[in-house]
Amino acid sequence: MLRIAVCVSGGGTNLQAIIDRIADGTIRNAEIVRIISNKPGVYALERAKNAGVESAVVSPKEYGTREEFNEALLKSIDDCSPDLIVLAGFLVVLPEAIVKKYAGKIINIHPSLIPSFCGDGYYGLKVHEAALKRGVKVTGATVHFVDEGTDTGPIILQKAVYIKDGDTPEVLQKRELWKKRSG
Repeated sequence: MLRIAVCVSGGGTNLQAIIDRIADGTIRNAEIVRIISNKPGVYALERAKNAGVESAVVSPKEYGTREEFNEALLKSIDDCSPDLIVLAGFLVVLPEAIVKKYAGKIINIHPSLIPSFCGDGYYGLKVHEAALKRGVKVTGATVHFVDEGTDTGPIILQKAVYIKDGDTPEVLQKRELWKKRSG
């Protein structure tokens, strides 16, 4: 059984998609062993509770230095012995120690077709705002391995989403989330 740790920072829509796909058998031989949030009180933690999955909050605000936070994050990951770490809307740049220790075992879900609209500063609605501002007709989502760069690891899977006249960043985000869940 593949042991998965999922790292989140917000509402957890990607997390819910993973929970649902495990529950309906689309993802087989896998279990989420811990959900780690860098922010207390986010809805993703409620999703964890509803799914009966252990959760932990490791917030940088609780530590005096970034190094202390990084060590606590690594410990929280190590304590659940994951085979795979999924960054599902996790707005933390992983420290090098985690990336190296779990090389080839960390994947990220990014809300664009990499190499477009990725890297430093491109996350959440900012990605969709940039796509609409640029006037592209197709965007999407990318699942990729995490390496030492930001959104630079090898691509595993991409799904396209067509942009329609009148789309807002919020509408585009919802369509993209639906696309990721449905196929």
